[in-house]
Amino acid sequence: MIIGAWVTPSIFSNKIDEATAEPGVDDQHSTKPRNVIMMISDGLGPASVSYARSYFQHLNQLPYDHQLPLDTIHVGQSRTRSSSTLVTDSAAGATAFSCGLKTYNGAVGVDPNGDPCGTVLEAAKIQHGMRTGLVATSRITHATPASFSAHIGDRDRENQIAVQQIGNNPLGRTVDLMFGGGYCHFLPKGAKKSCRKDDRDLLKEAQEKHGWNTVFYNNRTAFDNETIELPAIALFADDHMDFEIDRNPASQPSLTEMADKALKLLSGSDEGFFLMIEGSRIDMAAHSNDPVGHLHDILEYQNTVALVKSFVDQNPDTVMISTSDHETGGLSLARQVSAAYPKYLWYPDVVAKASQSTASLANMIHDKSRPLDDNFIIEIILKQGLGISDTSTKELQYLKTTTSKKNLTKYLADMLSIRAQLGWATHGHSGVDVNLYAYGLHADELRGSHENIYIGDFISRMLNLNLTEATQTLNKKNKDFHVISLTDDDKIEYTNHLDRYHSNPGLLHHLSFN
Repeated sequence: MIIGAWVTPSIFSNKIDEATAEPGVDDQHSTKPRNVIMMISDGLGPASVSYARSYFQHLNQLPYDHQLPLDTIHVGQSRTRSSSTLVTDSAAGATAFSCGLKTYNGAVGVDPNGDPCGTVLEAAKIQHGMRTGLVATSRITHATPASFSAHIGDRDRENQIAVQQIGNNPLGRTVDLMFGGGYCHFLPKGAKKSCRKDDRDLLKEAQEKHGWNTVFYNNRTAFDNETIELPAIALFADDHMDFEIDRNPASQPSLTEMADKALKLLSGSDEGFFLMIEGSRIDMAAHSNDPVGHLHDILEYQNTVALVKSFVDQNPDTVMISTSDHETGGLSLARQVSAAYPKYLWYPDVVAKASQSTASLANMIHDKSRPLDDNFIIEIILKQGLGISDTSTKELQYLKTTTSKKNLTKYLADMLSIRAQLGWATHGHSGVDVNLYAYGLHADELRGSHENIYIGDFISRMLNLNLTEATQTLNKKNKDFHVISLTDDDKIEYTNHLDRYHSNPGLLHHLSFN
């Protein structure tokens, strides 16, 4: 099957034959789903799944075999490397799902040559007239939602991504619903909270030029009470939405609430729908190695999975897929805290005492006038915020004298992690396989270990999409463009060009247990 501009030929020999596949929720294999719900738990690795499950069991005094919603639909693993490195970023990871091809880190909806590739969302709209939607707790212009709705070589060009998302691209408007954060990228320069460098009011353009019927931002009341008519944009933060543990329900809906409203708005069409739902901030808390922010966004994602599973039960012509683009943080559920041989344990009760993300607490410290009072740090930040009551003199001094929000966030996170005996390997991503989940019609075809691009191929087959045709339309003005087939030798080159180790003593930071 040819997919996109830079294509992978039929490498899917591990695809389950429909005639012999085990029955799933619905075993009518002659029928393909009308609706596809693609859920992405950004940065959620296998250790984080175990972490949230064990915490939930501890907090609610549940038996050790109690399952969370994702546990009940686990079908395999997704292999995450990009075309440029063994450790992907979110842009390349999401483009694997949206275009069904490997691309380089930082690439949004483009192939390794930088040519736009047609996405499953775009093809669903232009080829079948399906309703389409994006729900995220990040900026809606961020790498994952952008990779389904825009084409750009650098994920950081979010102002340009916003222009494309409202409909200013060769395919026209292909998105019917956008819920999330990031309204700063849609407001003209000079408007409050704008981050654009020009005078374009993209929300106004969306309505006047591209047919968006409902457009509002920073308005939870409108989201709850007003009639929303598709196409609809509803954005609830100028930047990313808040971590779930910090979220004010009066101003921002939860991921579950946004997903619920999106499902109600998109369903009911004879043509069906494609909906992408991302638990974006799971990843961002892990970048800070913040165990409490990470945990509560995972649990909220699990709530959303339960909602979507219920929708599939009520709409058996639907399939949902859930996976991660990559793992973030290198979380381990144990930590070497001294030179002595470690005990085999970690402490969920330590995390249970925390009531705010470390980013939120770091902002409080940063914004407080100096000099800082010991009582503010000890009582407000540590005891009330993190549930820590055994602060050392060294820790107190660091928190009082450090002014960088980033460093404060990481330090507070490590204070909590070391007490809970949770380990972290990196503030970036890791290259481990991530869990793959599926539920509904043809879900069993996803059983096993697959390259991440297989998920894009699966969606394309389920919805009878022609991504090559969508890709050719995107590139119709490029006279040099042609569809090429990626051979096994080409794929080997993805490995051959990887960087090699070069000794740099400055990068060798060995742990000290003194």
